[in-house]
Amino acid sequence: MLSLAACATAAPTPKALPHAPMDAVLADAVGPEGYLGAVAVVAERGTVVYRGVFGHADLQGRQPLREDAIFRLYSMSKPVISVAALMLAEEGRLQLDVPVATYLPAFAGLQRVAGGSVETPELVPVQRVLTVRHLLTHTAGFATGGDDIRVASALLQAQAPEDASDLAGYAERVARAPLATEPGTRFRYDGVNTEVLARVVEVASGQPFDVFLRTRIFQPLGMHDTGFEVPLAQRGRIMALTTRDAEGRRVLADTPSAREAGVRLRAYTSGAGGLYSTVADYLRFARMLAEGGKREGVRLLREDTVAMMMSDQLGRFDPPVPAPEPGEGFGLGGYVVTDPAVATRPGSRGQFGWSGAASTYFTIDRERGLVILLMSQHLPTEGAPAPPKLAAPFYRAVYSAVTR
Repeated sequence: MLSLAACATAAPTPKALPHAPMDAVLADAVGPEGYLGAVAVVAERGTVVYRGVFGHADLQGRQPLREDAIFRLYSMSKPVISVAALMLAEEGRLQLDVPVATYLPAFAGLQRVAGGSVETPELVPVQRVLTVRHLLTHTAGFATGGDDIRVASALLQAQAPEDASDLAGYAERVARAPLATEPGTRFRYDGVNTEVLARVVEVASGQPFDVFLRTRIFQPLGMHDTGFEVPLAQRGRIMALTTRDAEGRRVLADTPSAREAGVRLRAYTSGAGGLYSTVADYLRFARMLAEGGKREGVRLLREDTVAMMMSDQLGRFDPPVPAPEPGEGFGLGGYVVTDPAVATRPGSRGQFGWSGAASTYFTIDRERGLVILLMSQHLPTEGAPAPPKLAAPFYRAVYSAVTR
């Protein structure tokens, strides 16, 4: 079986894609009724074959968006944290199928909600052990939203984990709340899983979370514009973060990182959504994964570890956990296409990727040798007009151009 690197070497050098299909999608999405701007890049078998930069970086439309603009990644932070955990697993300092309590003792003796009310909940001991793999696959059973788990959600919210000053405090608050479901029985996507995983990384590595990411991932890959804060001298490169007001007008979002671009998302180093980055930096990260864990002589993960990360994990639980979307499962930190015939996005079996709340997207299609990145900065508002669809039509345009 050929390695990913060998396959890339054997393939002919890709040619630049025709820009018109992708340009049209981005041009249509940018404007008064859409996004301020967008930056996109497509790499095919290691060669960049498309770059597109459209629109502006500011609400006033005075500052053209630059290719080196800095974006709030939000949930596109999560795959990075997954890589950090898998690096420690390769080094024997972290095991995926051991109890989380091995690293965070506060998670021993967990309970879950079996009924009752917020005032008088009925709690029972969990029957399944909460493991690190559950954190990576968002199957931990944390009470993160949903009408069916209102009691458990209220009990978790009462602990106010997002008010913690550090990851240790965050994890301790989460551990005080009961679970909503047994670990390994339901996929329920939420940042609580990743924040607790970030604390596990701290404990297993013996380093502050941001130091581990900077020294073990960002610096080796040359991701110099990626971090939890943006230096003052570089904050002029950050794209404005917009949303819609009650009248449907595009306005600046009312969040700390929108009001003061470059500050931390949370007081703690939020692995679930706190990173800033650029298209160029995240492309280095994504290409490392696409090339089997190694990029330009720097190896972060073994090929078999990357293959595990990008394979569906939900089907391996006993019994299997229902998939979140048609034709998709979930790997260790991102979606995995399991059946392209019914999946909503174009691509191949085994395609892996994720997105961020503020309109950032990436996908890796190893079968076709594609890496696609698309970044803007807009937070949807419930009940307000939504901007045009961005990722799905852009992905379709890319695949149309590649297969010509």
